[in-house]
Amino acid sequence: MKTLIIVSHPTVEESGSQQFLIQSLPDDEEITLHVLEQTYPDGEIDVDKEQALLREHDRILFQFPFYWYSSPPLLKKWQDEVLTDHFAFGYRGTKLHDKEFGLVLVIGLPEKEYQTGGQEGFSISELTKPFQAMAKKTGMHYLKPLTIFQFPYLAEPEKKALLVDYQQYLSLPQPISLKRKENWVLDQLAKTSKETLPTEDAAFVLEAAAEAIEDNRMELDELRLHIDNYDI
Repeated sequence: MKTLIIVSHPTVEESGSQQFLIQSLPDDEEITLHVLEQTYPDGEIDVDKEQALLREHDRILFQFPFYWYSSPPLLKKWQDEVLTDHFAFGYRGTKLHDKEFGLVLVIGLPEKEYQTGGQEGFSISELTKPFQAMAKKTGMHYLKPLTIFQFPYLAEPEKKALLVDYQQYLSLPQPISLKRKENWVLDQLAKTSKETLPTEDAAFVLEAAAEAIEDNRMELDELRLHIDNYDI
């Protein structure tokens, strides 16, 4: 599966959150990073090039700061000019059908404010309805967004967890399940070169972690087997 990350941010080079995400990208030829403001500093979008990129990928992600309940202006301009009749919708407009579409949202306020009674008064699901409608109109499968609240206040353990969540959001098949997350971690551990580890003890820790994940999976599978066979 090939993933296209379309990033929009007016000052992406100065954004701590966007630079963290960009630097978190795995070295994977199946993942394409596409920063609109860097590609089109004059705002003039090459529609044919953009439509070709969309054709070549299976999962399309919009990544941007959630400004005034919407995206930065260049991403909106991209939508207006690229998602055209006969390409994305309308007669023979089936080029995006059955692709996946998701959002990576960087949000300045705490999560608790995006609910009834909160400062914003609406959930993220409600506020992203236009993107959900866009996915529906173009025949794409809408994924649950990856939401990042108050990035500057995240502690180091939270940033490490975000890195994992982000990489999994880019590549894991949907729906993302515990088993798929486990397999992803095992795959990452297997790919880790022992030559890059600081000590021999670190290699032992990785092996122990892999064994623990596999043991836990066996226990969960056995528990599910007992539940399935339980005669109510």
